[in-house]
Amino acid sequence: MIYLQLFYTFFKIGLLGFGGGYGMLSLIQFEIVERYQWLSVNQFTDIVAISQATPGPIGINSATFVGFSVAGIGGAITATFAVVLPSFILMYVLIKIFNRYKDNHYVKSIMSVMQYVVIGLIASAAVMLISEETFGKGFSNIFAWVILLVAFVAMRFSKISPILLILIGGVVGWLFL
Repeated sequence: MIYLQLFYTFFKIGLLGFGGGYGMLSLIQFEIVERYQWLSVNQFTDIVAISQATPGPIGINSATFVGFSVAGIGGAITATFAVVLPSFILMYVLIKIFNRYKDNHYVKSIMSVMQYVVIGLIASAAVMLISEETFGKGFSNIFAWVILLVAFVAMRFSKISPILLILIGGVVGWLFL
Protein backbone atom coordinates (compact mmCIF):
# COMPACT_ATOMS: atom_id res chain seq x y z
CA MET A 1 0.00 0.00 0.00
CA ILE A 2 2.81 2.43 0.87
CA TYR A 3 4.45 1.86 -2.52
CA LEU A 4 1.21 2.70 -4.29
CA GLN A 5 0.82 5.88 -2.24
CA LEU A 6 4.45 6.85 -2.96
CA PHE A 7 3.98 6.19 -6.66
CA TYR A 8 0.72 8.18 -6.83
CA THR A 9 2.13 11.07 -4.80
CA PHE A 10 5.37 11.44 -6.74
CA PHE A 11 3.72 10.85 -10.11
CA LYS A 12 1.39 13.73 -9.28
CA ILE A 13 4.35 15.87 -8.17
CA GLY A 14 6.21 15.06 -11.40
CA LEU A 15 3.12 15.86 -13.43
CA LEU A 16 2.21 19.13 -11.69
CA GLY A 17 5.61 20.36 -10.49
CA PHE A 18 6.45 23.13 -12.93
CA GLY A 19 9.46 25.38 -12.57
CA GLY A 20 12.05 22.68 -12.00
CA GLY A 21 13.09 21.00 -8.79
CA TYR A 22 12.86 24.09 -6.62
CA GLY A 23 9.35 24.64 -7.90
CA MET A 24 8.49 21.10 -6.82
CA LEU A 25 9.73 21.50 -3.25
CA SER A 26 6.63 23.20 -1.89
CA LEU A 27 4.43 20.57 -3.51
CA ILE A 28 6.63 17.78 -2.12
CA GLN A 29 6.54 19.37 1.33
CA PHE A 30 2.76 19.68 1.26
CA GLU A 31 2.27 16.06 0.22
CA ILE A 32 4.93 14.51 2.42
CA VAL A 33 4.76 16.62 5.60
CA GLU A 34 1.21 17.93 5.73
CA ARG A 35 -0.98 15.51 3.79
CA TYR A 36 0.55 12.09 4.55
CA GLN A 37 2.71 13.13 7.53
CA TRP A 38 5.40 10.69 6.47
CA LEU A 39 8.10 13.08 7.68
CA SER A 40 8.37 16.03 10.06
CA VAL A 41 9.29 19.50 8.84
CA ASN A 42 12.79 19.05 10.30
CA GLN A 43 13.27 15.72 8.52
CA PHE A 44 12.07 17.25 5.26
CA THR A 45 14.42 20.21 5.70
CA ASP A 46 17.31 17.79 6.19
CA ILE A 47 16.31 15.92 3.03
CA VAL A 48 16.24 19.18 1.05
CA ALA A 49 19.72 20.03 2.34
CA ILE A 50 21.03 16.58 1.38
CA SER A 51 19.32 16.86 -2.02
CA GLN A 52 21.09 20.14 -2.69
CA ALA A 53 24.46 18.75 -1.65
CA THR A 54 24.29 15.63 -3.83
CA PRO A 55 24.73 15.63 -7.62
CA GLY A 56 21.60 15.65 -9.71
CA PRO A 57 18.30 17.52 -9.89
CA ILE A 58 16.94 18.51 -6.49
CA GLY A 59 13.41 17.31 -7.26
CA ILE A 60 14.58 13.82 -8.19
CA ASN A 61 17.04 13.68 -5.28
CA SER A 62 14.28 14.74 -2.89
CA ALA A 63 11.97 12.05 -4.23
CA THR A 64 14.69 9.45 -3.81
CA PHE A 65 15.51 10.47 -0.23
CA VAL A 66 11.86 10.78 0.79
CA GLY A 67 11.07 7.40 -0.74
CA PHE A 68 14.01 5.86 1.10
CA SER A 69 13.01 7.48 4.40
CA VAL A 70 9.43 6.24 4.06
CA ALA A 71 9.91 2.74 2.63
CA GLY A 72 13.60 1.89 2.21
CA ILE A 73 15.23 0.99 -1.10
CA GLY A 74 11.93 -0.01 -2.69
CA GLY A 75 10.43 3.33 -1.71
CA ALA A 76 13.41 5.21 -3.16
CA ILE A 77 13.09 3.37 -6.46
CA THR A 78 9.31 3.84 -6.56
CA ALA A 79 9.38 7.57 -5.76
CA THR A 80 12.23 8.27 -8.19
CA PHE A 81 10.58 6.33 -11.01
CA ALA A 82 7.22 8.01 -10.35
CA VAL A 83 8.58 11.57 -10.32
CA VAL A 84 10.39 11.19 -13.66
CA LEU A 85 7.69 9.14 -15.41
CA PRO A 86 5.45 12.11 -16.42
CA SER A 87 8.39 13.90 -18.07
CA PHE A 88 9.42 10.69 -19.82
CA ILE A 89 5.89 10.15 -21.16
CA LEU A 90 5.64 13.77 -22.31
CA MET A 91 9.01 13.63 -24.08
CA TYR A 92 8.11 10.29 -25.71
CA VAL A 93 4.85 11.73 -27.06
CA LEU A 94 6.56 14.92 -28.27
CA ILE A 95 9.30 12.92 -30.03
CA LYS A 96 6.66 10.78 -31.76
CA ILE A 97 4.82 13.91 -32.90
CA PHE A 98 8.05 15.58 -34.00
CA ASN A 99 9.18 12.51 -35.96
CA ARG A 100 5.83 12.42 -37.69
CA TYR A 101 6.02 16.07 -38.78
CA LYS A 102 9.77 16.67 -38.99
CA ASP A 103 9.69 17.00 -42.78
CA ASN A 104 6.93 19.61 -42.64
CA HIS A 105 8.08 23.01 -43.94
CA TYR A 106 6.71 24.88 -40.93
CA VAL A 107 8.34 22.52 -38.42
CA LYS A 108 11.67 22.84 -40.26
CA SER A 109 11.37 26.64 -40.17
CA ILE A 110 10.57 26.66 -36.46
CA MET A 111 13.47 24.35 -35.65
CA SER A 112 15.95 26.39 -37.71
CA VAL A 113 14.99 29.53 -35.81
CA MET A 114 14.99 27.76 -32.43
CA GLN A 115 18.66 26.82 -32.71
CA TYR A 116 19.56 30.51 -32.84
CA VAL A 117 17.23 31.28 -29.96
CA VAL A 118 18.94 28.61 -27.85
CA ILE A 119 22.37 30.00 -28.76
CA GLY A 120 21.13 33.46 -27.77
CA LEU A 121 19.78 32.22 -24.43
CA ILE A 122 23.06 30.48 -23.61
CA ALA A 123 25.06 33.54 -24.63
CA SER A 124 22.76 35.76 -22.58
CA ALA A 125 23.29 33.60 -19.50
CA ALA A 126 27.06 33.71 -20.06
CA VAL A 127 27.08 37.50 -20.45
CA MET A 128 25.01 37.95 -17.31
CA LEU A 129 27.57 35.90 -15.37
CA ILE A 130 30.55 37.89 -16.64
CA SER A 131 31.26 40.49 -13.99
CA GLU A 132 34.01 41.47 -11.61
CA GLU A 133 31.90 40.07 -8.76
CA THR A 134 32.00 36.62 -10.34
CA PHE A 135 35.55 36.60 -11.63
CA GLY A 136 37.29 38.93 -9.17
CA LYS A 137 40.55 40.46 -10.36
CA GLY A 138 40.71 37.93 -13.23
CA PHE A 139 37.87 39.87 -14.89
CA SER A 140 40.18 42.73 -15.81
CA ASN A 141 43.20 40.52 -16.50
CA ILE A 142 43.96 40.59 -20.24
CA PHE A 143 45.89 37.31 -19.96
CA ALA A 144 42.74 35.53 -18.74
CA TRP A 145 40.80 36.87 -21.73
CA VAL A 146 43.53 35.65 -24.10
CA ILE A 147 43.29 32.17 -22.53
CA LEU A 148 39.52 32.27 -22.99
CA LEU A 149 39.88 33.26 -26.65
CA VAL A 150 42.50 30.57 -27.32
CA ALA A 151 40.30 27.94 -25.64
CA PHE A 152 37.29 29.04 -27.69
CA VAL A 153 39.25 28.88 -30.96
CA ALA A 154 40.69 25.49 -30.00
CA MET A 155 37.21 24.14 -29.26
CA ARG A 156 35.71 25.57 -32.41
CA PHE A 157 38.36 24.74 -34.98
CA SER A 158 40.15 21.65 -33.67
CA LYS A 159 39.28 18.27 -32.30
CA ILE A 160 40.78 18.84 -28.84
CA SER A 161 38.77 17.27 -26.03
CA PRO A 162 36.94 19.79 -23.80
CA ILE A 163 38.21 17.91 -20.75
CA LEU A 164 41.80 18.31 -21.95
CA LEU A 165 41.19 22.03 -22.51
CA ILE A 166 39.82 22.41 -18.99
CA LEU A 167 42.87 20.65 -17.56
CA ILE A 168 45.26 22.75 -19.65
CA GLY A 169 43.40 25.92 -18.64
CA GLY A 170 43.64 24.95 -14.97
CA VAL A 171 47.38 24.33 -15.22
CA VAL A 172 47.99 27.56 -17.16
CA GLY A 173 45.89 29.53 -14.68
CA TRP A 174 47.70 27.98 -11.74
CA LEU A 175 51.12 28.71 -13.28
CA PHE A 176 50.55 32.24 -14.54
CA LEU A 177 47.71 33.90 -12.66
